[in-house]
Amino acid sequence: MAKKRDGGGLSTTQRTARFLGVSVLAGAVLAGIALPAAGALGLAAKGSVEGFDEIPANLKTPPLSQRTTIQDSDGNEIAKVYSRDRTVVSLKNMSPYIQQAIVAIEDARFYQHGAIDVKGILRALNKNAQSGGVSQGASTLTQQYVKNVFVEEAGDDPDKVAQATQQTIGRKVKELKYAIQVEKELGKRKILQNYLNITFFGEQAYGVEAAAQRYFSKHAKDLNLEESALLAGIVQSPSRYDPVNDPQEATRRRNTVLQRMADLKNITQEQADAAAKKPIKLAISRPKNGCITATDGAGFFCDYIRKVFLSDRTFGKNRKARLKRWDQGGLTIRTTLDRQTQKSIQDSIGKHVYEEDPVATAATIVEPGTGKILGMGQSRPYGFRGNQTMLNLSVDHDMGGGAGYQPGSTFKPVIAAAALEQGTSPEQEYPSPYRMPYPSPVQTCDGEWHGSPADVTQNENRKEVGPYAMKEATAKSVNTYFVQLISDMGICPAVKMAQKMGIERADGKPLQQVPSMTLGVQEMSPLTMAAGYAAFANGGEYCSPVAIESITDARGRALKVPQTSCRTAMSKKTADTINTLLKGVVEDGTGKEAGLKGRDSAGKTGTTDSRYAAWFVGYTPNAAGAVWVGDPQHQRKMYNITIGGVPHDKVYGADTPGPIWRDAMTGALAGRPAPALPTVPIDDPDKGKASGDDKGNGKHKPGRGHGGDNKPGGGWHLPGWPDILGGGNGGW
Repeated sequence: MAKKRDGGGLSTTQRTARFLGVSVLAGAVLAGIALPAAGALGLAAKGSVEGFDEIPANLKTPPLSQRTTIQDSDGNEIAKVYSRDRTVVSLKNMSPYIQQAIVAIEDARFYQHGAIDVKGILRALNKNAQSGGVSQGASTLTQQYVKNVFVEEAGDDPDKVAQATQQTIGRKVKELKYAIQVEKELGKRKILQNYLNITFFGEQAYGVEAAAQRYFSKHAKDLNLEESALLAGIVQSPSRYDPVNDPQEATRRRNTVLQRMADLKNITQEQADAAAKKPIKLAISRPKNGCITATDGAGFFCDYIRKVFLSDRTFGKNRKARLKRWDQGGLTIRTTLDRQTQKSIQDSIGKHVYEEDPVATAATIVEPGTGKILGMGQSRPYGFRGNQTMLNLSVDHDMGGGAGYQPGSTFKPVIAAAALEQGTSPEQEYPSPYRMPYPSPVQTCDGEWHGSPADVTQNENRKEVGPYAMKEATAKSVNTYFVQLISDMGICPAVKMAQKMGIERADGKPLQQVPSMTLGVQEMSPLTMAAGYAAFANGGEYCSPVAIESITDARGRALKVPQTSCRTAMSKKTADTINTLLKGVVEDGTGKEAGLKGRDSAGKTGTTDSRYAAWFVGYTPNAAGAVWVGDPQHQRKMYNITIGGVPHDKVYGADTPGPIWRDAMTGALAGRPAPALPTVPIDDPDKGKASGDDKGNGKHKPGRGHGGDNKPGGGWHLPGWPDILGGGNGGW
């Protein structure tokens, strides 16, 4: 009887036998018989009897890295993102042929042995002893699965991957113990399913579903015999047996698998011979990873979704955790993107601005009342080559955009709304001369602003001389009217109104409290302006932009997603009054070229200092959109320029952004309700004043500072502010 050690339990002989029978012999073979027979016997001297028992009992199996799918609002795929292209499927969604083929070539006795295959070990040891080297391995499918778990846990860290695959006895013994646990807990079918989902099949495809899609553009359940044999053969050496780069070697390997299946009676010899005669027929689906592959020009919207995800602690305690979840989580992200709207934006952009043009355009449309971003596009494609860019021209700097662009006169409705909220009548008149100094001093939130006699502004057209009331001044975008309006009201109400409307600088800095802010001198993004104007369409209630409808994880569980935040920015009466003012812009003012047919619309044009940027921002009751045209680098002035094949002496908000907005909104709203914008009656008698140039654009030329739709003069300068912020010429 074997002698027991003190304290009871197994005797030294028994424990040694256990260690030799399970850990030593199998551990050596776990290495794929990476040692000749003599090396395996030497393991007894190197190992320890206690080592096997000291290994933790439970194998930690991290969730398999899977691709994340980004969808539009109807569930259509926009893009896929992943670090490893994998879609986990069950055995019932895998062809029986692939199940038979992988077992036949990787572990023929899989259903007869446990975690280790003693017969396989002895056969391999004998074979390797005869050859004096390593000619045959004996790792079971279960052991291979455990090794793949180690590799999966290592992720993309090369050092951790090296540790997970290093050919050491210690790692192999650890691998063996976990294989025993897995066999006990999962059973054969679950192990086979897990193995086929985790293993690498080459060409960036992890798991059999991704491999079937990559090589044959079909699902794993639809694989036929020869396709299954080909995939099973790849696993041993994905680079050597790659059918894309070496079809001859892949064919030989496939035929080896077929013969093995015949030998095991999975198929008949006739089936194997017939399949072996067939040439490899691939239907390659190239890897489509990342926002660069997004459909309908939605690459920038896709990237915006990524920025939202990575910046929200809801999806992970830190950016690293959130990035891992984005790349590996197998999420399904349903977004707010409306395919009809997105296509209309891109079609309109493509019609009016070419990607090779010296300037670019960006457009964003949101839904009033919900904050949903319905579409986002630009003329410079998403990418790294030629005229492509990774800069999202529609959003703020912290969400992937640039420093923003001066919105010019599109900021004037914010001033008007602030004044109306302060009790100013829309029938308020000002002399509105062609040229005038800025009134001084002007009250700010922190004190008073003081100007100098050199701080002047002027209108675009010398014939534009008041007096004007608010409606006509808005329609003609009269600079001197709005300078007097903000000076009487004070700057603080305008700043607070902008904040309530979500209108902030694209660079994240506070709004500068200067009178020239009424002329749109501070850089903002199209998304910001579209969402702000949506408050006018929504009865005065502002709703923050949102881009994600829902997210489900790989198990189908719903995750919490960011929600819009709505607040009252102004009274409904004020919003309705602004509607009246801005309807006048598109009906008989600077924005006539942007007006929509068959539905109510309102909006405002804007052109900035030295024609560095031109805008149109407008809305209907069910959509608000902003269009910007200009040089993202703030270097190209839009004089004597051809855009979209159309030559311009000067670019105005009316003649380029306006038509882009009109066409984008027309397509976006086609077939959808056309409710009326609520308005209020305003008494604004015709003053018989000049209405601008012969296009009816009513453009105005300021002197000191920007004039919305207009050419600036010298401009007063804020010390220390660079020209890129001042809009050119050092002027505001």
